Amino acid sequence: MSCVVTGGGRGVGRGIVERLLAGGHSVVVIERDPEAVSWVGPHPESGRVVAVVGDASDESVAARAADLAERSSPLTGWVNNAAVFRDASVHDAPVAEVVDLITRNLRPAVVGAAIAVRRFLAAGVAGAVVNVSSHQASRPVPGCLPYATAKAAIEGLTRALAVEYGRHGIRANTVALGSVATERHEAFLAAQEPDDVRRIDAELARLHPVGRIGQPHDVAEAVAYLLSPAASFINGVTLPVDGGRAALGLDPESR
Repeated sequence: MSCVVTGGGRGVGRGIVERLLAGGHSVVVIERDPEAVSWVGPHPESGRVVAVVGDASDESVAARAADLAERSSPLTGWVNNAAVFRDASVHDAPVAEVVDLITRNLRPAVVGAAIAVRRFLAAGVAGAVVNVSSHQASRPVPGCLPYATAKAAIEGLTRALAVEYGRHGIRANTVALGSVATERHEAFLAAQEPDDVRRIDAELARLHPVGRIGQPHDVAEAVAYLLSPAASFINGVTLPVDGGRAALGLDPESR
């Protein structure tokens, strides 16, 4: 079986790619930054992983990834993970900028879902789409309006896909993440003073009932399950993969 993972060069995306490879899948990674996929060539499973450098919101790039995936085996899974992390607020940012940021997070998921569904239908396969969302889709924090809005739309997209294409054996689900220890998070901590790092770590532990933030492999296990036949009766779900952050519901701005 073959899968496509957008934004699969680093962080959560890379974790998903590694888990799928370990499960015997062939994987095509879509990534904008060539440096982020420099590991693909020397990877021990290089015969089953290939990179497409380009924008996941570009239909031609997504179609190229689907073509490559179908060369080795039927395309059965698509993971929409690519995201843009940039804050903006409507009181001081131009509306056009805010809308552009929403689009830059939403469009890759729509494009990926469209290409995946078309290929699944054409091949007559029971494919699965997994979208990556965030706890911010339901509990935004100040400054993150474009990101939170796009993620809420992606969760709506998931439900619409599930309803429209479930009868064709095509499933769509979402994982809504809490904080995850990615390269981006580590770079943020590296720019802080030691006392601030300790304070941030303690605050993040407070927000997540399991007492820690997630690791990419935590997300990858959930995604791999949702892509698998074992999840064949799970459709249209937004699954929190957040250590209980959404259930606890603490406001990170309360302190």
